[in-house]
Amino acid sequence: MQPPFDILLLGSGGREHALARKLAQSRLCRRLLVAPGNPGIAAHATLAPGLDITDSAAVVTFAKTKGVGLVVIGPEAPLAAGVADALRLADIPVFGPSAAAARLEASKAFTKALCDEANIPTARYRRFDALDPALAYAHAHPLPVVVKADGLAAGKGVTVAATHAEAESALRDLFASPGAEVVIEECMVGEEVSFFVLADGTTALPLLAAQDHKRVGEGDTGPNTGGMGAYAPARVFTPALQARTMAEIIEPTLKTMAARGTPFTGVLFAGLMLTASGPKLIEYNVRFGDPECQVLMALLESDLGELLLAAAKGELAGHQASWKPGAAAVVVVAARGYPGTPAKGAPINGLDAAEAQGAIILHAGTTLSADGQLISTGGRVLGVTATGPTVRAAVATAYAAIEKISFADGLYRADIGWREIARETQSG
Repeated sequence: MQPPFDILLLGSGGREHALARKLAQSRLCRRLLVAPGNPGIAAHATLAPGLDITDSAAVVTFAKTKGVGLVVIGPEAPLAAGVADALRLADIPVFGPSAAAARLEASKAFTKALCDEANIPTARYRRFDALDPALAYAHAHPLPVVVKADGLAAGKGVTVAATHAEAESALRDLFASPGAEVVIEECMVGEEVSFFVLADGTTALPLLAAQDHKRVGEGDTGPNTGGMGAYAPARVFTPALQARTMAEIIEPTLKTMAARGTPFTGVLFAGLMLTASGPKLIEYNVRFGDPECQVLMALLESDLGELLLAAAKGELAGHQASWKPGAAAVVVVAARGYPGTPAKGAPINGLDAAEAQGAIILHAGTTLSADGQLISTGGRVLGVTATGPTVRAAVATAYAAIEKISFADGLYRADIGWREIARETQSG
């Protein structure tokens, strides 16, 4: 049996707080180190706030110095920077794809080309690296039309344009950046789900599907955000749809990436549209979704450290993930002004009283002032997470907890889980 060892987790958001809680519970975890971390993560780990997590050499040196037995990369930026490559060269087990494999997220055009090669169902598209031809194509395209930044955009580089003027505005904004590239694609119709699998280069281990809420406003209105809430499991993603997704999307992706000499190791997050003709790929992310990770970790019964180490070592075959019964939901409390220019510096109190309601408070945008007061750093600030026998029950617990939090700049949606709650009501 593998003896316990130190684990290093890179990242500082709500996703990393959720991962830190589960990794700290692993039988493999002797000590959890998190860089840079946040005040909430500090309850479960030793923080390394001075480590630049996109500096490959610095991460390798830190891991070697501390005798780390597994590095878990949370956000996308270190992956795109090649931190996982450097760790593998140093023979340090790492959960996360190479920079070449991380292009599945870092470039929409790369993923679209892979879909063409592997015959993976996705939206029809065109790629552009200049404004004028993009404008001409968008103006001739049926509405609505989807405009996407080709590169990393923290979940916010997508515009679903209902008018040609809106599409033009999005294109002009994107091409204002030198060297910009965009993808314009058809708007698929159906329900969207987030489906996650662990991969070790060849084997894929399915996790759960979740549904998130991208728009900042209730009723799915307003601009896109990194995510205002989520719930799992998404019952609309039936076992039959999961089987089709594995056979038609996930397995061809892993096979094609391996054949190219860029095997994918890590978590593959497939954003799917459940269309009338079956599941289609919207896009890939190469890390756990935020806030979907929060609900997955709330439901996971398996030892997370064991699963991630098996993926890192190419030993996933034979492993399965087990889950708690019921459902989980997370409500994101963001700062006023998000996703534009958010307010910062407001004090946050009442978290102990909130957790006494049965919720888990995950930190995403917090810090401590010089006198030890928890304050907001803007953006998405807290993820209030709860479980229950149904999504309705989990959401109710989360909102009861939010009522106990004192945060003058707090902004949240009051309708998280509305689709599933409606289905639960219809099914009795």
